[in-house]
Amino acid sequence: MNKLKIAKTISTITNPPIICIPLFLLICIILSFENGAFNFAKFITLEVISLVFASILPMAIILFWAKKLNTDSDISNREDRFTPLVVGIISYFIGFLISWFINVDNFLTLLLLCYSVNTGVVLLITSKWKISVHTTGLSGPVAALILLLGPAGAVFGIIYPILIWSRVLLKKHTLAQAICGGVQGFYLTVLEMYLYMYIFSKPIPGIVSLEMSCLYILAIIATPVILGVLSYTNQFRNLFAILEMVMLILFFLLAPLNVFIIFVLITLTSVAISLYAGSDFVWFNVLKSS
Repeated sequence: MNKLKIAKTISTITNPPIICIPLFLLICIILSFENGAFNFAKFITLEVISLVFASILPMAIILFWAKKLNTDSDISNREDRFTPLVVGIISYFIGFLISWFINVDNFLTLLLLCYSVNTGVVLLITSKWKISVHTTGLSGPVAALILLLGPAGAVFGIIYPILIWSRVLLKKHTLAQAICGGVQGFYLTVLEMYLYMYIFSKPIPGIVSLEMSCLYILAIIATPVILGVLSYTNQFRNLFAILEMVMLILFFLLAPLNVFIIFVLITLTSVAISLYAGSDFVWFNVLKSS
């Protein structure tokens, strides 16, 4: 399988309504454990709400709109994305309202509100700039898993640099659009979750602290952002090595060991995908040029 086919496969399975299915399934399983026992009835309720309003309805409008406009399933034209995004906002918000009124779980309730608001942010940005919905769609549930699982959730961030490569190679986004989609999705989700817990007085006991969550996210985005900035400034291998060494030392000295390990894993993944991509991907030039 050549690189283009691999990139297309990655892009397909990480389409936001599709990647939501396994990641929300994991979230629902985690949320269904109460006092050490698995609440199957709660799991079914959570899974149905998340599956319908975070996946099925958004995917249905994407496919319908793509067929109506006779375009690809990514709806690559920026101006054509407004209707699917608006429907996504409404779908997530309906899921939030249902979850709120049946009071099934505070975490899922607030997460669906985050999805609705974050999609609104993407809609505003899309009016001027084609930010990546793929990387935003990945970062939301990964941020949720970080809040629930800490380092185990942050491991899913390995997909982030791989997805950046996929979207750029397919010429669906610029490097900046792909990177920024993830950065805003990660941080908005975590910050909003804590904000909504306070505003709506819906506590979520046992989740990872805001400070630690932000550190895990920094560990995920640091190397892709460094590679991205150096790609645009024509600064190459020597400066990359210096910056990475500085970050490595800072994470080792100032952050918990788990955060340091996540940074190392994401860095190795970013370097590996750059070397695999070769000269077709600008990160390769950063690593190979002196």
